[in-house]
Amino acid sequence: MSNPPGSTPVQNAMSVDVEDWFQVQAFDGVIPRASWDGFAPRVEANTDRILAAFDRAGVRATFFTLGWVAERQPALVRRIAAAGHELASHGWGHDLVNRLGENGFRQDIRRAKRLLEDVAGVPVVGYRAPTFSIGPVSTPWAHRVLAEEGYTYSSSVFPIRHDLYGAPDAPRVPHRPDRDGVTEVPMTTVRAMGRNLPCSGGGWFRLVPYPLFRAGLRRVNKAEGRPGVFYFHPWEVDPDQPDVPSARRLSRFRHRVGLGVMEARLNQLLRDFSWGRMDEVFGLAGLPEPVGA
Repeated sequence: MSNPPGSTPVQNAMSVDVEDWFQVQAFDGVIPRASWDGFAPRVEANTDRILAAFDRAGVRATFFTLGWVAERQPALVRRIAAAGHELASHGWGHDLVNRLGENGFRQDIRRAKRLLEDVAGVPVVGYRAPTFSIGPVSTPWAHRVLAEEGYTYSSSVFPIRHDLYGAPDAPRVPHRPDRDGVTEVPMTTVRAMGRNLPCSGGGWFRLVPYPLFRAGLRRVNKAEGRPGVFYFHPWEVDPDQPDVPSARRLSRFRHRVGLGVMEARLNQLLRDFSWGRMDEVFGLAGLPEPVGA
């Protein structure tokens, strides 16, 4: 279905995965986790730039925040919540869910949720897995564990085929993979040429021409009549961040491509579409449903 002429535009969900440049999966194995505290943090200044851009555009968004960052930058977390944005969890230390295992995952999301809520004084009901590392085969227990730990929804599945992540056969719309689990709001894709093409942000947004990305999201809004999900990271608006020459060439390319144009593209995106918080756009605000409901 499409929206009638003159109708209110579909509101999309804007989201930010709050992590620093040295914590990304592209540098896993190159930058040891034990060395993280030795780097000068850039996440606070970059997130403040994003908060300022959202304020100018009148946009409220969802910030999926690492517990590791919140522990070290509590004032930033409080500013996010005070500005009216949704505070959500990105887990504690950017560990892949399929590596943590069920018990490790439970401890990770519980620790992150408690800290975020203690720091900001607001409920945390949303979760996004680092590097979309939730899937029906590798982590069939994840959505149930999230519900048991007090979450309402996840936005952790990317229905595409990719060498690092992806569940190409997953539904493209919000769904409940486990009757005892939380709702999953997947990353937005466009169906073309018999496959799902990404239309959600991140490196794809920096790589493809902006008009092509805009056309894809408009198709989702108008032809399919539903909201999309956009995501990006604070380090993506920071072209001056340090390079990592020891990383693989492909990893460096994925991390650095389009950094110089990202902020301008983001500002254009904020003008071209209507945006809101994940919990409000998809009706996921409020207390979690009882497990098994």
